[in-house]
Amino acid sequence: MGKRSLLFYDEMETPIGPITLLMTDEGLCRIDFGSVKDLRTLHASWSQRYFLCPEFKEDHIKVNDIKQQLKEYFNGERKQFSIKYRFNGTPFQQKVWQALYQDISYGEILSYKDIAKKIQAPKAIRAVGGAINKNPLSIIVPCHRVIGSNGSLVGYNGGMDKKKYLLQLEKAPIDIS
Repeated sequence: MGKRSLLFYDEMETPIGPITLLMTDEGLCRIDFGSVKDLRTLHASWSQRYFLCPEFKEDHIKVNDIKQQLKEYFNGERKQFSIKYRFNGTPFQQKVWQALYQDISYGEILSYKDIAKKIQAPKAIRAVGGAINKNPLSIIVPCHRVIGSNGSLVGYNGGMDKKKYLLQLEKAPIDIS
């Protein structure tokens, strides 16, 4: 039997509902909207794809720093996160997620087309959208700051109500009505 991969988890209540955090010793690897109980099936199938013999362990202390930073963010006291993280995805997805993390500042918005240009794949707008849809670190990797080329709010994995809330929290320069 192979070595077990330990995944630590905890959940927290936020102004947009419960979120669940998953991390390894290397860093945060998922933030999902919903409770641990509601996400068990998703986490089980996802972890099988990226980890050898995944084992889940609830650990409030391990994720405490991330929870504190998220609380500060929701209180309007934090504009940047300083966490260790681990992306699990294709090289293209990781490139897109890294661009979101590094290139979109608090309160700023960019289009899918802008992101495609930033990663030097200007014709890959749909592929960028697909990668953003699979973003494993919602809020911290700010996919909520990505809009359509025409300035419209378009899909968000957590739901449009959450996207609007996050953009309003950050006072993003967009009509959210």
